[in-house]
Amino acid sequence: MTLEIIQAIPFPTWLNETAIPLPGPFSVKWYGIAYIVGLFGAYYYARRTSANQAIWQAADAKTSALVPNKTMLEDFMFFCLLGIIIGGRIGYIVLYDLGTYISDPIRIFKVWQGGMSFHGGFLGVVVATIYLARSRKLPLMRMADMAAISAPIGIGLVRLANFVNQELYGRVTDVPWGFIFKDNWQARHPSQLYEAFLEGVVIFCVLWLATRKFKILTKPGIATGLFLVMYGMFRFLVEFVREPDVGREGFGVLTRGQAYSLPMLIIGVLVVVWAMKRSALKPEWPKDADEKPAKKA
Repeated sequence: MTLEIIQAIPFPTWLNETAIPLPGPFSVKWYGIAYIVGLFGAYYYARRTSANQAIWQAADAKTSALVPNKTMLEDFMFFCLLGIIIGGRIGYIVLYDLGTYISDPIRIFKVWQGGMSFHGGFLGVVVATIYLARSRKLPLMRMADMAAISAPIGIGLVRLANFVNQELYGRVTDVPWGFIFKDNWQARHPSQLYEAFLEGVVIFCVLWLATRKFKILTKPGIATGLFLVMYGMFRFLVEFVREPDVGREGFGVLTRGQAYSLPMLIIGVLVVVWAMKRSALKPEWPKDADEKPAKKA
């Protein structure tokens, strides 16, 4: 056991959850910075993508559909923020710790004590996407695709913040890259880094390549389906080395994360198959667009 500790990587003592200490009880946390930078980064990337005329063109397209402009994406960012915060909080309560919050309802509002669920936040974004698509008369899957190609930016940053906070770490391991986290004396998988790479970097790169080289945005739904497939698969696999919270181990042989990710994987496959069978669409930018589409890919 001593040998395991020697081989493990001690968590850096200079790295902690506080990014900028402030006078009094308040401070700026890396977790909050990750959410803000991730959200604005996703917006900026979506905006650049929507303005890139070349990737929306399809030679065999017969009908057209609107592409969201800058104003629509700004509204989308705002509603996604609400969906992530409200959905993430409600999702954590319902999916992971309902009994505790029923016995002490005041804890619902103690957001500084943690408790956010990706799957809840995902459902919140789904609601935001449906609302904006209907209110702006945009194709639902076109808006969903914009969220899908941009979301990995925020997901990757939040997973890095989980690592900095030394939370959601992995199971005990003897691999040479295992970390000694706070309140632990055994080396553990840095599962937060695995997720940051797979759910953030890999998904972003695959969707970037698919949108730029294979023009999947001309068939609304493919990007959304691919995101669901990849996230569901990666999260399911990482759960094998991720340490479940005490008392929230899962359902039989599956962890809760695996049980909640399987539907995403299945739905993603169905969405990809459905979208592939549909005809490609020509882009149509709103008449009141405040910026012209770029011509270069």
